[in-house]
Amino acid sequence: MTNALSRILETRDWLLADGATGTNLFNMGLQSGDAPELWNEQHPDRIKKLYQLAVDAGSDLFLTNSFGGNASRLKLHDAGDRARELSRMAAEIGREVADASDRDIIVAGSVGPTGDIFAPMGPMTHEMAVEIFHEQAEGLKEGGADVLWLETISAPEEYKAAAEAFALADMPWCGTMSFDTAGRTMMGVTSAQMVDMVEKLPNPPLAFGANCGVGAADLMRTVLGFAAQGSERPFIAKGNAGIPKYVDGHIHYDGTPELMAEYAVLARDAGATIIGGCCGTMAEHLSAMRAALESRERGPRPTLEQVAEALGGFSSSSDGTGDSAEAPARRSSRRRRG
Repeated sequence: MTNALSRILETRDWLLADGATGTNLFNMGLQSGDAPELWNEQHPDRIKKLYQLAVDAGSDLFLTNSFGGNASRLKLHDAGDRARELSRMAAEIGREVADASDRDIIVAGSVGPTGDIFAPMGPMTHEMAVEIFHEQAEGLKEGGADVLWLETISAPEEYKAAAEAFALADMPWCGTMSFDTAGRTMMGVTSAQMVDMVEKLPNPPLAFGANCGVGAADLMRTVLGFAAQGSERPFIAKGNAGIPKYVDGHIHYDGTPELMAEYAVLARDAGATIIGGCCGTMAEHLSAMRAALESRERGPRPTLEQVAEALGGFSSSSDGTGDSAEAPARRSSRRRRG
């Protein structure tokens, strides 16, 4: 099938992805514990608004409302048999928004983790995971997604299973992991190990990278870790808008549009090609990121010190690769831009 993302990547040296799904949907009335994917059927107008917010803010690519749309996750909401259907709906709404735009917009079919631990420590087997991911991939394909977008993965076994499933669906894909545990994924994967894994896959992604995690600074350190491995495959940077804090009983991310604009430019200069936001990233953040990417000239690859000064330091002294022990840790007195 036509690979729309590859075509755009051939003519652009950066693309702006979208921001948060959950944060925006909570602002629209989603309740904690609810399955966002059910809104594809119950509130398609709100999902369309979610996508449109990203496009209007300047995003070249947005993710569908299907992060938890696999059978393993949906069974928790008595909808395990609706994975293909709900994923198709998510992509169909996205296709409508993208096709109505006056510029090229990529619809990326979001695929999140199964939520299960892999054998022998847990119940999930490779074969089961491939089947689960393949079912969701087919739904997203039927709905018109341009590319599949694996995200927030911690276990290499899950990443590999998804890659196999996406090959069965004959769909191009991108894939990110979440480096949220002292610079590693929850299952201990470092940035260097991810690069090695990706390059050895029989069906490698068009682009790979990091999303979510702790904050923009930590994500930047991971991107620099990718760059240090010399991979020529495009990188993805999709960092949270600052650090989550409880404000009036709700989680609030403290990253300002100015901070996220700084992050976007640093990510580009570090080597990332697809740049967006994750938790807490709203339309105003995306607009600031787009403006900064368009107006500021590309600079040299930033150092860890420059990242810490601009974005607020790191949550740990090392990213686990053994070459960043002296990286400045986040301090409570660290200045926040904006």
